[in-house]
Amino acid sequence: MNIHQVAFEKSSAKLSQCPEANKPEFAFIGRSNVGKSSLINMLCQRNKLAKISTRPGKTQLINHFMVDDTWYLVDLPGYGYAKVSKDQRRTFKGMMLNYLEGRSTLVNTFVLIDSRHEPQTVDLEFIRWMGERAIPFAIVFTKADKLGRNQVQSNIATYRKTLLKEWEELPPMFITSATEKEGREPILDYIAAVLEQTKQEF
Repeated sequence: MNIHQVAFEKSSAKLSQCPEANKPEFAFIGRSNVGKSSLINMLCQRNKLAKISTRPGKTQLINHFMVDDTWYLVDLPGYGYAKVSKDQRRTFKGMMLNYLEGRSTLVNTFVLIDSRHEPQTVDLEFIRWMGERAIPFAIVFTKADKLGRNQVQSNIATYRKTLLKEWEELPPMFITSATEKEGREPILDYIAAVLEQTKQEF
């Protein structure tokens, strides 16, 4: 798949404010500071499409981007640690969960995991929540350039082993590096395949 045009569509504070549900949507979510904005910019080959910040919790709204007038890329607020108040965290969580459970045109969610770390409870709990609600998702391991290849593979193997304690079948998984542009083609090819599978619904 080649991306030719990407345009910011709208930021929404709640599900009811999102654009009309008439095109397939691919959402991106992960713990704060997991490299989500960098990954989105790398996939779309736009340096400043998604705002990058050293301060966790920068994304605070549901952000829709129209891609080639065909599908939406949706940048969701992060979960886990963020330097915001408890009330704001509660608001972000409600916004995020309402979108994931209630958006009829959501066809896949990319759950971002920092490849440098051992399995984190907050990530495992979120993945479990997605599975319990049968929300289609794939796992994207980010920042693969920050470790040696063997260590990245070892960490991912640990994740697979941990998930297989609860899952009979694992979701698709991708290894990425925004810096090295690793993983771009596999993810875009996956998006193209999902679009083909779901085209009768739209």
